[in-house]
Amino acid sequence: MSTTVTKIDRETLWRLIVQAGGMKAYIDGQLRERGFLVTRRDADAMSDREKDQYKKSLKQEAEERRKLKRETWGAYKANHIVHLGEGVFWTDELKEDKWDTPNSEERAAENELPALDKPTQLAEALGVTIPQLKGMAYHRDAATSLHYVRFTIPKRDGTERPIWAPKKRLKAAQRWILHNIVERLPVHGAAQGFLVGRSILSNATVHANAKIILKMDIKEFFPTVTWRRVKGVFRRAGYRDGISTLLALLCTEAPREIVEVEGKTYFVSLGPRCLPQGAPTSPALTNAICLRLDRRLAGLAAKYGWRYTRYADDLTFSLPMEHKGPPKLGAMMGCTKRIVEAEGFEVKTEKTRVHRTGGRQSVTGLVVNGDGNPRTPRKLRRQLRSAIHKLKTNKPLKEGESLARLCGFAAFVYMTNPELGKKMLADLKGFGERPA
Repeated sequence: MSTTVTKIDRETLWRLIVQAGGMKAYIDGQLRERGFLVTRRDADAMSDREKDQYKKSLKQEAEERRKLKRETWGAYKANHIVHLGEGVFWTDELKEDKWDTPNSEERAAENELPALDKPTQLAEALGVTIPQLKGMAYHRDAATSLHYVRFTIPKRDGTERPIWAPKKRLKAAQRWILHNIVERLPVHGAAQGFLVGRSILSNATVHANAKIILKMDIKEFFPTVTWRRVKGVFRRAGYRDGISTLLALLCTEAPREIVEVEGKTYFVSLGPRCLPQGAPTSPALTNAICLRLDRRLAGLAAKYGWRYTRYADDLTFSLPMEHKGPPKLGAMMGCTKRIVEAEGFEVKTEKTRVHRTGGRQSVTGLVVNGDGNPRTPRKLRRQLRSAIHKLKTNKPLKEGESLARLCGFAAFVYMTNPELGKKMLADLKGFGERPA
């Protein structure tokens, strides 16, 4: 009698199937070994009694074969992906195709990327089973559950920004991908966000003492980076189609609307999977994806004597004070727009800003006028001093102000002015230690 195969046994079972030469060979071997395989004979030459016995034996063989097929198919699914959902091409065959990066293994080795040829290797690296890996990567246009938790945070313009935070298992997988693959991919020197040693301060420092500062934003930055573009990053890194597909699906999710139908909640896809705001892999992947964009914009800036940096979706150009000749501002704006569009993005025209020496010039929230170091706005420092004075004199803070918020502003000051920031943080810490 055939017994039920457990999840643990399925790995061993699949090895036995491979050793036997495939599922059909394994099933036939098991039927023979268990005495269920019937030798086919001509029924016309049998007596009625022999026919009855022959039919009974065939029926027992068929029943046992069905059980073995279920077990072997279960073992196959436990060790193979099989299918990844609507609109996702998948094959478990490991074969080269014309889209493979030339010398892919050498390229992956140059970037010190882990060798991943099979889904089983990726699952082992992530510390999950194949079914768990498939579950995290599987795409449904109408899902009843997700591997993300949704919440919103307020934006400066008063609207809400949706954040999709991955749940524990997917977050751990994304962090492994981030540290072992994405952070090792090449990025351009103009990229200033989400990189060790770079920050809003390093971004602003590039543009100090400028005649003109041009700031442009990329529209719908994360949603524009679809899972197929992410897959292209992993393919160029040296991974084959299957692994690249899995990695891209693990790092993306479709924008969704929450719908209630007959008391049941559905998360309905509104478009293709893209980088979710909230996934640890999203910011670093944009840097890898924007490598060519940054190269082209840096080349454009150098051609006209400008400087260029990118902090996430913020593009900043500045013309040094010592520059001689016409600024070519119109050419910079027009060419930038065309390059951004050619790279699959769109400029958010209403957020384009030009700052000249006559007014305040700021880059990623820091004032860069003159040849001194970038600094926080004077208004912010005044507000912070005022709040600290109110705390010292037991006066109420303004609506929306809190000790945690004030500490955040003080840390912001500390980044550009350590002496002043340290004093402000020390003052605020004293209020935090007071008994309620």
